[in-house]
Amino acid sequence: MKNRFLSNILLTFIWVALTGNFEIPNYLFGFAVSFFILRIITQGRTDAKYFRIVPKVIAFIFFFLYELLKSNLQVAYEVMTPTFNMTPGIVKVPLEASTDLEISFLANLISLTPGTLSLDVSTDKKVLYVHSMYIKDRESFIAGIKNGFEKRLLEILR
Repeated sequence: MKNRFLSNILLTFIWVALTGNFEIPNYLFGFAVSFFILRIITQGRTDAKYFRIVPKVIAFIFFFLYELLKSNLQVAYEVMTPTFNMTPGIVKVPLEASTDLEISFLANLISLTPGTLSLDVSTDKKVLYVHSMYIKDRESFIAGIKNGFEKRLLEILR
């Protein structure tokens, strides 16, 4: 998988050098063209994990940006209005993530979204403690993390 990624990057730089356009959209377009070229060339091979992961990574980036925007707007609204709509609390989120890398990524992604903060991981690495400004229903909050961040992250990392 690492070789395919490096090949994709190399083809992207070749594309950018041939076109002479060094702007970011051209890099992204070159990456997409290189991805499809590599996909066609390696069509019959059994090791196609790279071609399954790249679309999931792109989808995850858009999902995270959406969640980031949504939480930014929610916190900005709370700051700008005089009403107190917060229902802060700490929730124990059971983890499917098992490795230190998976747990660290998940905890950092949760902390990057405004209004939430990963506080601690249990000693057995089965529970993540999360503080949030808005917890109306604990079960739906936990489901949001598990079905949103954790599920998508584990699809990429495993």
